[in-house]
Amino acid sequence: MTATHSVTPTPPSEHHGRLADGALGLPSVLFCIVTGAAPLTAMLFNVPVSVNGGGWATPAAFLLATVSLTIFSVGYIAMSRRVTSAGGFYTFVSRGLGRVVGLGSGLLIALCYMVFVGAVIGVMGYFAASTVETFTGLALPAWLYMAIGLAIMSLLAWFHIELTAKVLGVMLVGEVLALLVLAVGVFAHGGAEGLSPAPFNPVAIFDNPGALQVFGTGAAGIALFAAFWSWVGFEMAPNYAEESRDPRRIASIATYGSVIGLGVFYMLISYAFVSGWGLTGSVQAVSDQLNGVYASAFYPLSDRYVGGWLTAVIEILAVTSSFACAMAFYNTSARYLFALGREGVLPRALGRTSKHRSPGVASATTTVVVALYCLGFVLYDPSTEGALTKLGTWSPLLGVLGILAVQALVCVAIIRYFLTTARDGFRIWSTLIAPVIGCAAMVIACYLLIDNRDALAAAEGVPFITLLPWVPLVIFVAGVVVALVLRARRPAVYADLGHFSLSDPVLDDPQEVPA
Repeated sequence: MTATHSVTPTPPSEHHGRLADGALGLPSVLFCIVTGAAPLTAMLFNVPVSVNGGGWATPAAFLLATVSLTIFSVGYIAMSRRVTSAGGFYTFVSRGLGRVVGLGSGLLIALCYMVFVGAVIGVMGYFAASTVETFTGLALPAWLYMAIGLAIMSLLAWFHIELTAKVLGVMLVGEVLALLVLAVGVFAHGGAEGLSPAPFNPVAIFDNPGALQVFGTGAAGIALFAAFWSWVGFEMAPNYAEESRDPRRIASIATYGSVIGLGVFYMLISYAFVSGWGLTGSVQAVSDQLNGVYASAFYPLSDRYVGGWLTAVIEILAVTSSFACAMAFYNTSARYLFALGREGVLPRALGRTSKHRSPGVASATTTVVVALYCLGFVLYDPSTEGALTKLGTWSPLLGVLGILAVQALVCVAIIRYFLTTARDGFRIWSTLIAPVIGCAAMVIACYLLIDNRDALAAAEGVPFITLLPWVPLVIFVAGVVVALVLRARRPAVYADLGHFSLSDPVLDDPQEVPA
């Protein structure tokens, strides 16, 4: 273990300021990261969304995202070796670009993850409602399953993170195997029209012929949104650093492993989807799904190429996968609130840990915020389809835009950090060229997403999408204003923003925190 101190046990009521040391090894961190990306949910949910924008070139969208995030990870890992904290992006931006920009990023990223929790809970509610009705004939509203899922997450989060990692791991293995069986079945039969390399052509994402033929328009920004959305959570390794047995080594291996491993997997499964239906057929299948013909366009594929038994397995795993995904996002949301509370930006009670050394108060706060967010969408559209489309599909646009924007800032922060604070670690490729390329990729993705929003809002009947660029901007500016106020009125708290690391002393009494 690389941490420079040991934790002295204290009574449960006095546990403040630090999460459990040495609770997670590499397999547990990988499970937390990969399950946060939720391979089965990502494929069942995001492949159709990507096809909606990029047509049959969806595998190329995943290819571009894989390359972009791998290059981004080069600098990200270099900085994670120097900075380990549960604050993640917030801490990185603070160290590289200063506390003012860092706090704006911290509040934005915390909001984004709460949006993701609510969105995936909506997906879980949809799949749970459709699956239960398929097997039992019992039709219950999606919001009921959403409420049950959030309650279970809240209970699990209260306990030690190792328990959560075990739950995530079991679910992960099942969903990966199910999708691999489906892919093997499609490839063994040669697909519907043979196995063409055309879906891997990045140029075909723009104004894809299949999308133009079926939907009348193409939207490369939506295809890339769905691809990048499938990786949200890959950067969790530094967030779990405080609970890792070897933070610096584990963060590096887990980040590269999850980015590249998921990329290969996503390209494989999305290619199986497109090949199984045929090029134009895959776009038509997504159109049919949007019109309610299928609960998922993946289900007829498994029926055709493998058998009904696999479809049944996938239907069940769709529920557990989306639950596991939401739980992973829930954990990350709580850790961002924990970091902000520990530093005095938000109420200091958020920096308290439970008797299991998990961020108990921050977790409870996450539950309340997510519940209110979901309630707003349920009141807006209480239908089961509304849980999937408005809450699950289109509200994450806000979160993905925020994540991409913060990742662009992280790239700039990495460059500045190694040109100033850590000059001894400066490397031309890892701390300059790679971050520049990564930043450019994130900015381009943001532009395409914003550029396509008006057409998407009109086509899907979700007018709130037009507000997409403004909500993240308002939250970021709010964080900047709070930082400026703290700098003027509470300089001691301001001085600590984004600068808590493993080498800091353990604070077992909240009164010991600088105020």
